[in-house]
Amino acid sequence: MLELGYTFKNAALLTQAFTHKSYTFEQKLGDGASNERLEFLGDAVLELCISDLLFTLHPKLPEGKLTEKRASLVCEACLAQLARGLNLGAYLRMGNGEEQTGGREKGSLLSDALEAVLGAVYLDGGYDAAQALITRLFMPLAKKATLQRDNKTALQEILQKKSGTTAKYVLLDQSGPSHARTFVSQVTHEGRVLGKGTGHSKKEAEQNAAEAALKGGLV
Repeated sequence: MLELGYTFKNAALLTQAFTHKSYTFEQKLGDGASNERLEFLGDAVLELCISDLLFTLHPKLPEGKLTEKRASLVCEACLAQLARGLNLGAYLRMGNGEEQTGGREKGSLLSDALEAVLGAVYLDGGYDAAQALITRLFMPLAKKATLQRDNKTALQEILQKKSGTTAKYVLLDQSGPSHARTFVSQVTHEGRVLGKGTGHSKKEAEQNAAEAALKGGLV
């Protein structure tokens, strides 16, 4: 895969990273064959590498600003943008249902796939290989003086200033087949409902709930 700039010793890891659960469902391969476990690992590797990168790049920034920058870099929108730049959508293995509903362009699937790829690189080449790839991908964004905040971070900052307490996100509902789930999340603060959101992933639903809270003027 030339776009990635990394050569796998174990190509099976990369194949799994591109395998959406809708494909394993239709092919009856079992949940363990999908990219979800690699996504879990890649998410943790990404957060550590981005923290390391920002800590070195911005030696005078306080913790709060570093946290804000990290959140803007690891959010779904940013990951999906990078995944599109790498043309990851063309390599995804997905079920017919996802294919027919534009799965190759869905931000949630693309961001999850990128995290899975990072998890696969970590397993295949170790931390140094993952760090090198993440640094190359994220350095242009990390160097920017200002980064677009995600909705959850923006909401959190407002609530922290007003009350010093955090928002809570609750999954209200999930429906649809395993390969095409729809999630509904609700954000509350000190017992008060601020907003609700729907998405094709829990992350997307929470982001949309935070956006509803910000737009609704309840904070």
